Amino acid sequence: MIIDVHGHYTTAPKALEDWRQRQIAALKDPALAPKASDLRIGDDEIRASIEANQLRFMRERGIDLTVFSPRASFMAHHIGDFDTSAAWAAICNELIHRVCRLFPQNFIGCAMLPQSPGVDPRTCLAELKRCVEEYGFVAINLNPDPSGGHWRDPPLTDRWWYPIYEKMVEYDIPAMIHVSTSCNPCFHTTGAHYINADTTAVMQLIEGDLFRDFPTLRFVIPHGGGAAPYHWGRYRGLAQDMKKPPLAEHLLGNVYFDTCVYHQPGIDLLVRVIPTDNILFASEMIGAVRGVDPETGHHFDDTRRYLEAAALDAEARRRIFEANARRVYPRLDAALRAQGR
Repeated sequence: MIIDVHGHYTTAPKALEDWRQRQIAALKDPALAPKASDLRIGDDEIRASIEANQLRFMRERGIDLTVFSPRASFMAHHIGDFDTSAAWAAICNELIHRVCRLFPQNFIGCAMLPQSPGVDPRTCLAELKRCVEEYGFVAINLNPDPSGGHWRDPPLTDRWWYPIYEKMVEYDIPAMIHVSTSCNPCFHTTGAHYINADTTAVMQLIEGDLFRDFPTLRFVIPHGGGAAPYHWGRYRGLAQDMKKPPLAEHLLGNVYFDTCVYHQPGIDLLVRVIPTDNILFASEMIGAVRGVDPETGHHFDDTRRYLEAAALDAEARRRIFEANARRVYPRLDAALRAQGR
């Protein structure tokens, strides 16, 4: 199988965005606040939005299954308070559940959490539980910077985050470390803030000793790990100076990198530097980069092409395309086995 671990519902019907705009407007005038029941999106609308977009590309590119989550830039945890985020997360996650129910062979859910800057992460647990136990989701997206580019919450290694980690261990699910929209004009959302966050997460994990407390905790660092693989020698050296174990021991038993890297030299470097067992296939199609590369004639986000052309043997490709995802996402593996796959 070809399993894509990084997909977002970027093509949701416009009614979703309209509901969100009403919710945001109500922050100034509560009389405008919409109810969840005000959002009306029919199954046919969902089918049309998926079949003409994500599913079309998946079929063209030979991708069998996508781990699917709400649109990352729409999470916008910096807007409003916890109640704002809780209502928004519940609506977005329910929509993902409906997609997965309509296309069970093609999509499986990954939850958005109702995070809010400075708010105890325990407040996220009810939504996390609902998504895993009721919806059958197999992972979560965890935003290390709910402030939207100002980095006001503690690093990922701080005990502040432990309630979420404890629940992840209980459910045996991984988290993709994924920020949302940047509200800081210094950082372009997808070109800077996302890559900054990926890199920052890696460095935070190097500085700390989180996996001593949670030896089975698993994180996926998206977008190829940000700058980390490109500067792997720097991070190995910093870890050494900090008297940490080698990164293979300190990090790579728990941290994985996806393949949302949109050119051949980048993928070539990733597969040379990072062990095969720590790389998961992903494309984030119809995401941050949607155009066609004039140098190749193919979409930038058609990442399967890069892996097919990389210096990998058949077994390495099998692990990257399928086996690693089944291992890192045990609930995904169980769901596939229940389908006979």
